[in-house]
Amino acid sequence: MKYKKGWSLLLCTGLLLAAAGCGSSGNNGNGNKEAAEATKAPASAAATTAPTEDTAKPELKSLNLWSKDDYNTYPLAKVIEEKTGYKVKYEMLPADKAMDKLNLLISSGEPYDVITISGEKAVYTDYAKMGALVDLTPLIEEYGPNIKASISEASFDAVKVDGKIFAIPNSSSQFAGADLMIRQDWLDKLGLKTPTTLDEFTEVLKAFKEKDPGGNGSSGAPMSIDGGLATTANITGAFGIGTSWNKLDGKLVPPPLHPGFKEYLTYMADLYKQGLLDKEFAVNKDATLKEKFTSGKIGVIQLPWYDIPSVADALNANFPDAKFVYLPALKGKDGQMGLGMSGGFDRLTFIPKSAKHPEDAIKWINAKLDKDTFKLIAIGEEGKHHTYKDGIYSPILPLFTDERGNASNYLTGIDEKLYPIYWQARVQKDARLFAGFSYLNNELPAEARIADPLALAPSLPEYSKNNASLNQMINDFAVKVIVGEESPDAVDAFAEKYKAAGGEASYKEVNDWYAASGK
Repeated sequence: MKYKKGWSLLLCTGLLLAAAGCGSSGNNGNGNKEAAEATKAPASAAATTAPTEDTAKPELKSLNLWSKDDYNTYPLAKVIEEKTGYKVKYEMLPADKAMDKLNLLISSGEPYDVITISGEKAVYTDYAKMGALVDLTPLIEEYGPNIKASISEASFDAVKVDGKIFAIPNSSSQFAGADLMIRQDWLDKLGLKTPTTLDEFTEVLKAFKEKDPGGNGSSGAPMSIDGGLATTANITGAFGIGTSWNKLDGKLVPPPLHPGFKEYLTYMADLYKQGLLDKEFAVNKDATLKEKFTSGKIGVIQLPWYDIPSVADALNANFPDAKFVYLPALKGKDGQMGLGMSGGFDRLTFIPKSAKHPEDAIKWINAKLDKDTFKLIAIGEEGKHHTYKDGIYSPILPLFTDERGNASNYLTGIDEKLYPIYWQARVQKDARLFAGFSYLNNELPAEARIADPLALAPSLPEYSKNNASLNQMINDFAVKVIVGEESPDAVDAFAEKYKAAGGEASYKEVNDWYAASGK
């Protein structure tokens, strides 16, 4: 695999002074009183009534996202127990239909002390409004000095529901996550340069079709996309649509109400008509798309940087000399370009009303956010799991992967200033992984990366209620236009349907917040 050399990490500066966390002592708040009382009794009585490590802190019950590893036997479980003094029994949601299972558990009052889900605020907000969650505001104030020191006010504001904190957020670092990946060896075979504009990209696709560098004949295609992601990264940016909501004339505008949406669909429909886009794209799933690329049938796909190693291995197993590279941000008319960046929250942790030990749950979370403990959980021990040189944390393999590869699943809140620095060790587990991440987030010009304007927006009820269904509407319509079942001229009529289905209410709510935020 080939990438441009040179990199620098998105380093945050400064250190947080975290308040002292809970120690590993088993004594609870009444420990000294009980010990004093014991001195008045016979020695045998004192031996039976003094608190112990096992009895002072209750065992907690935690529900987490699905993982290929057993949370209870993974090395970090023991580390966290030793550092916090809390034994935790971990369970996980299923890989499929996780939210259906969670809804059942919440409605049945299953007594989990801590639940961690993905960062989708809509689910969490619904639970909070239903009265299913514990208000964490007073608990954090009393038992959470490390929580308050680690998590920004902006993050807490973004998860408040009716002015109260019901979740501990894991803030996501803003980075570009996906781009178009192209077969470099195909470009080299045809003597073509890497395209930098949309027009150049189109010419490359035509050359791939006409000259067939992969030797696929009619069984291949120059480019393919996932049918569930019909708005394709990088190409949409060339039409001014870098993220799900984009700034236009002082407003935040979703794709159906953006003039670039019709232009994008017209362009993609034309690629389809010319045979430059895979005729089967509408039924492609993620795995199908990758198989077509790694089997040499497709020359361009959208690929997240975190999938690079597995795709590279599969491709090179079939074609040892194959090379592929990310495209630069393609420029459209008037120089428009952009790759959308992630943001918001990776995970949200809350305490259900059915929890048996809410105070201890917060104490446990707080203890994990002690500065030294958090670092130990996130990247392990220096000299054993990682090295530190010139401001860079690098993993020591394979132990880092074996004992910290799953660390993110154990984080219930992060040190927002330090974790982006520690996190660099995680993307260096594989040189190809780091090269892809670095290219998108360090080598591409800053203006090519478009931040999500709603990343830290507060809970917006109309937006949360409608977002998933509206996005599905957009994708379904985009597929129909691209394959020719609908005309690009139908965009105006679709926009009206979109607004009637909740898009207008979401638009008003989003822009009322945007105007009030002063951004």
